[in-house]
Amino acid sequence: MSAPERIPPRSVTPSANAAELLARGELTVRGRIREASNAALYCTVSYDGEEAACVYKPVAGERPLWDFPDGTLAQREVAAYEVSEATGWSLVPPTVLREGPYGEGMCQLWVEVTPEAELLALVDGEEPEPGWKAIGFAEVGEGRTALLVHADDERLRRLAVLDAVINNADRKGGHLLPTGEGRLYGIDHGVTFNAENKLRTLLWGWAGEALTEEAVDVLEGLRKGLAEGGPLAARLEPLITDAEIDATRARVGALLASRTHPEPSGEWPAIPWPPV
Repeated sequence: MSAPERIPPRSVTPSANAAELLARGELTVRGRIREASNAALYCTVSYDGEEAACVYKPVAGERPLWDFPDGTLAQREVAAYEVSEATGWSLVPPTVLREGPYGEGMCQLWVEVTPEAELLALVDGEEPEPGWKAIGFAEVGEGRTALLVHADDERLRRLAVLDAVINNADRKGGHLLPTGEGRLYGIDHGVTFNAENKLRTLLWGWAGEALTEEAVDVLEGLRKGLAEGGPLAARLEPLITDAEIDATRARVGALLASRTHPEPSGEWPAIPWPPV
């Protein structure tokens, strides 16, 4: 199957309507997304007079990982969406678990990106300019290094909090999707919710800094939703294990106790490779 042809999708507001369209619509495969490490298919989905572009990742196309149970990445993508929605920040595009042409898989609304939006940069010097946060130094060839930075952007800061909650082991630059409407989405959440601490991300710029009041309020809401019998816990139960839900509760509790953004543990590489 070839790379996806460009099909202008109709505008669909990320909402319950989009989730219904993804869950109930007729799914038509248009091509394969070659850059993806697991099988990822570019599709259109049509239902009740609406049509949109989407990504379909069948469970059958997932590559086994040594530290995650086989055949669980699609469920983790949907779980990340559920937590994102519970924050009220809507940082993950509408995502559902459904049957498709190649069996059960996750289906996610396609997001059109604004190419000129700059969220990451390599700069000379040892300190970032105002408006940027330092990630670390990177090799740029011929023995030279440059400082890798990300924007000091409240949308990225919210995403950093979400990643800490869901224990995202793979937050790369290519997983950040800014839109022309000023929204920012994160995608590719298959390696999340592990019961062991595996946070690997480019968004370390706020490490050790105090959480915003907004983030604390959101975390309090997540703690209530994740309580035994809580609405978020009920939505996660079919998607991840009891131990992983308990670990998510523990991470939320730890964030509320410290009131700070987490710092790298030093036990493994803190930045995913490749970073972009």
